Amino acid sequence: MSDHKSEQHAPDTASTEVNEQPLQSMEEELADLKTKLAEMQDNFLRAKAEAENIRRRAAEDIAKAHKFAIENFAEHLIPVSDSLYAALATEAGDAKAFKEGLEITLKQLVAAFEKGRLVEINPAPGAKFDPHQHQAISMVPSDQEANTVVSVLQRGFLIADRVLRPALVTVSQAK
Repeated sequence: MSDHKSEQHAPDTASTEVNEQPLQSMEEELADLKTKLAEMQDNFLRAKAEAENIRRRAAEDIAKAHKFAIENFAEHLIPVSDSLYAALATEAGDAKAFKEGLEITLKQLVAAFEKGRLVEINPAPGAKFDPHQHQAISMVPSDQEANTVVSVLQRGFLIADRVLRPALVTVSQAK
């Protein structure tokens, strides 16, 4: 019986070779997975750094845009300023010539406003009162239809379709 027990506990060389093969392939697979993990970690860190660089550059671009947003508009206003200084420097003996100079300067200003997308709100008398673009200062008796503009006390302005300042108007009362 002792022989029989010793046979059962003796290592089987064929089974050891079979067990070593899966173990070796598992070690190779583990090494491959570790390599892939290292590559993925490296790619992740690079992508994270690139995203941070993009975020930082975008923040800088936004800061520059805010800082210099008015620059283009200001370039269009400089000639208006030049014209006003020239008018003040001349000896105004002729009121008609002075008025013509002011009209030319006003045209320059209006052109600068247009280039800067600054649109004037100047409703005609009889136009329907629009609370989004007009501010009623008072209601006055009038022959016009109720809630229409009677007069404009101060022009308003839109910039990029947003009211910068509403037009100050008087509005007709209901009869």
